Amino acid sequence: MTRRHSGPGPAGLEGPGSALRQTLLRLSAKAITDLYELYRIHPVVWRWTARHFQPGMARFARFNAWMMCQLANLDVPAYQRHLRAHGFRFRWFRLDSFPETDKHGYVTAHSEDDRCWNGEIETIGTVVDESSGSSGTPFNWMRGRHELKTIHSNVAGYVTLLFGSKRLFCINAFSMGAWATGTNTGHAMSKIAMVKNTGPDLDKIVDTIRHFGPRFVYLVSAYPPFLKHLRDRLDREEWFSWRDYQLNGFVGGEAMTEGLRDYLEVCFGRVYSGYGASDLTIGMGGESDVAVWLRRSMYADERVRERLLGPDETRIPMVFQYNPLETFLEVNGAGELVVTLNSTAVMSPKLRYNIGDEAKLISLPEVFDALAFDPELQRAFHRAFAVQRMRLPFLFLFGRKDSTISYMGANLYPIDIENGLYRDNRFAPQIESFKLALVDIGAHEQRPLVHVQLREGAALDAAERDELAQAARGGIVAHLEAVSRDFAQSLEEDPTTADIRVEVHAHGTGPFAGGESKIKNVYLVKD
Repeated sequence: MTRRHSGPGPAGLEGPGSALRQTLLRLSAKAITDLYELYRIHPVVWRWTARHFQPGMARFARFNAWMMCQLANLDVPAYQRHLRAHGFRFRWFRLDSFPETDKHGYVTAHSEDDRCWNGEIETIGTVVDESSGSSGTPFNWMRGRHELKTIHSNVAGYVTLLFGSKRLFCINAFSMGAWATGTNTGHAMSKIAMVKNTGPDLDKIVDTIRHFGPRFVYLVSAYPPFLKHLRDRLDREEWFSWRDYQLNGFVGGEAMTEGLRDYLEVCFGRVYSGYGASDLTIGMGGESDVAVWLRRSMYADERVRERLLGPDETRIPMVFQYNPLETFLEVNGAGELVVTLNSTAVMSPKLRYNIGDEAKLISLPEVFDALAFDPELQRAFHRAFAVQRMRLPFLFLFGRKDSTISYMGANLYPIDIENGLYRDNRFAPQIESFKLALVDIGAHEQRPLVHVQLREGAALDAAERDELAQAARGGIVAHLEAVSRDFAQSLEEDPTTADIRVEVHAHGTGPFAGGESKIKNVYLVKD
């Protein structure tokens, strides 16, 4: 362990009775933590909890989140300083009395040591994950061995509920770089399956399937576009027949369209998405049959979307189920997701952490009641629910509120797009603004699209516009490769990552028509 760092002491606990309150908080927190450890004994316990989740468990999870925050107030130096800086006042059982934390206001403001329990980093068994932001400076996220054990057990419980464990062979095609989702997925799967960590290498995966043959149930974990590439590759292999093999998919890192799911499930048995973040943990939420049914129903029936999201919401979010006992979620007044990891096993506690995702939370009974206007829809909901029978609440995830888009496991930030846009581009003075989008390019694949608006009065002919677009594309890819290790890793593993599209528009046309009033975000094309 590293040297203990002292903090300023608990915030809001001064005065008469402070010592007694601190003792009571420590004892009760230890009792709750010990109870939670029983719940983590085996994946079968996770499955039982998911299938028997009740509203009272959600209230208990909220109480435990409050307890986690207060325990950190006692023992985490950085959190003590954070609370003091925000004028924290102790209030019994009020989770919202604790201020939110985030990457820039909390993580970058305090050292790794000070963000850990008692200001100590446990080195043995700790794994460091890495993500890069808009500055290109990598963020390092530490996870201790006890935390990793919890993560792996949770993922194993969820995967066995979806796919079982009989003859299960996981081919882990996530990136094996510093982004630790790949390695953590491999470790988690090894608890319930045979695993080969191939990374996103089509040749290795095809050779593996050919070598081991059809006697296993294959589960391929990958980014959504890569799973599509694997399906297309296997279609071209003369020796391979989909009728003889059982392949399923588990994807993450970016949103998946229902069109891509349909395309994959022509051949794959089932394909589900998981939700996580380098800042927090993998396995924060996952799809199920009833979650997929809900998302598809919102596309197919406007009434379902309006009942669940409101009459003014036209976007269709990803839909996951999540376990509040492990990951307690809230949505603040700005519609942003706030996360508390409900475990003292987390070496660097994540407490009311605002990740910047826009979301909505709805319990399973609330969703069922929202469908009461059509009894047939309620019956269809029950049929989908009966497959996994998870009674967990739903997370409706719209994505980042900071105009970031996720692509091939990398986050593309507007500031990086802007830097690349003007890089070695002789037409840069003719550019007024830009917007980002993810677009379907056909064959169930998506690519980032940068819409560029010319200045009013700019007179560029077709050849000059094409030159502007080519220079912008090259500059964006070069800049992203230089500042984002995640993007550079994806580019090395899959050259199609460089396929970033650029469209040039005359002033006030296309997505820029009508000014900013028609588009919700400054940089992001809404639809």
